[in-house]
Amino acid sequence: MCDTFVVLPPQTADGAVIFGKNSDREPNEAQSLEFHPAAGHAPGATVQCTYMEIPQANETYAVLLSRPFWMWGAEMGANERGLVMGNEAVFTKMPVDKTSGLTGMDLLRLALERADTAENAVETLVALLADHGQGGICGYEEKRMGYHNSYIAADPNEAWLLETAGPLWAARRITTAYAISNGLTIGEDFDRSHPDLVDTAKKRGWLKKGDNFNFARCYSDWFYTTFSACRTRQETAEIYLGEHGESFHLPAAFSLLRDHGPGEYRPDSHFLGNRICAHAGNALARNATQTTASLVAHLSPEDRTFWATGTAAPCTGLFKPLWFESGGLPDIGPKPGALYDPETLWWHHEGLHRSVLTDHGRRLPAYGQERDRMEARWVADAKGVEEKDRQAFSAAAFADARSRTDQWIQQVRAIAPETRQGWIYRRYWEKQNRQAKMPAIF
Repeated sequence: MCDTFVVLPPQTADGAVIFGKNSDREPNEAQSLEFHPAAGHAPGATVQCTYMEIPQANETYAVLLSRPFWMWGAEMGANERGLVMGNEAVFTKMPVDKTSGLTGMDLLRLALERADTAENAVETLVALLADHGQGGICGYEEKRMGYHNSYIAADPNEAWLLETAGPLWAARRITTAYAISNGLTIGEDFDRSHPDLVDTAKKRGWLKKGDNFNFARCYSDWFYTTFSACRTRQETAEIYLGEHGESFHLPAAFSLLRDHGPGEYRPDSHFLGNRICAHAGNALARNATQTTASLVAHLSPEDRTFWATGTAAPCTGLFKPLWFESGGLPDIGPKPGALYDPETLWWHHEGLHRSVLTDHGRRLPAYGQERDRMEARWVADAKGVEEKDRQAFSAAAFADARSRTDQWIQQVRAIAPETRQGWIYRRYWEKQNRQAKMPAIF
């Protein structure tokens, strides 16, 4: 499950467009933070996506991606033209093709490589849906997991929402602030749609005679939409965005993606995945609910800065700055895979994340304020960094984050857990650690 939001002027404090997403997947599904340069391709070239090969574009833009290690597509990312995108699994009454098609993550990466604006991203996605369809198994170990997708695409000037149900779709231009989770949100009001959208609902009996057409009401699958707890997470985001009025800023974006709800958070205290900063906790309703990566974008016509964790659990990690002008990414080490490897950025941080989970209420506060001070300093200093110095600035931030993570691991492990967690939760994480060959967590 996932959560994505965008805030447009005049609701941002500095007049920029601010985008954010948490990618929620299985807890051992390491996510790779990657940069791919722009490229030209020979006539007749093809590109191998996760499950199918399709014709390649003549030219592709440079892209910054956050990608589950085993698939070609990406959960979220940006391109050199200032386009940023995130996708959400949505559950509809239309059949899911689990045998072929482009995954939602494939579609997102293809759009980032081929589109230069948010509106063009919608047009690209719609064309790809028509030509190739969407489908395929989207889970890592959950081999029955398939779904349709919704997207927020934003650039320095505007943002668009696209929601799909099989080959059908509806799109709406976003004018203020908007948040989506794992359910359809477009109702009667949309700007564009598939020509068969309304007729299909009538023919299948989802639109009753005399009723106004409502996309979400007609096409949503009640069971999976309900038990994804998407409405709770979406409402939490909407309330948070509304409370900031016209003063939304980068630290607020980080804070929203770290939200656990009111009061002291216990990750073993709830059955459904109803928190924006999501932690897996059981095999039934909270297995594909671990936030495995997070991304925030700050977009203005003059400057585009991207803030990525490159790690799971934004509450335990750090948002680091990136710019396309600096080459996209500093050297962050090897790409992660299925097993624990402390040389990789993602698995190195899991030593901290999974240590905090053993007593979240006592161990996270041990370094949380220091984490916030580091980010605040980077946010303030990043505004004045000249283009020629951006690569060094990013590299220093990532190196500092890794060094502090090592310190914080030792710091939190020195705090003996006082809260005994529930048996199901403990057994779940013991199994995940064994499968990943994680060392003992103290």
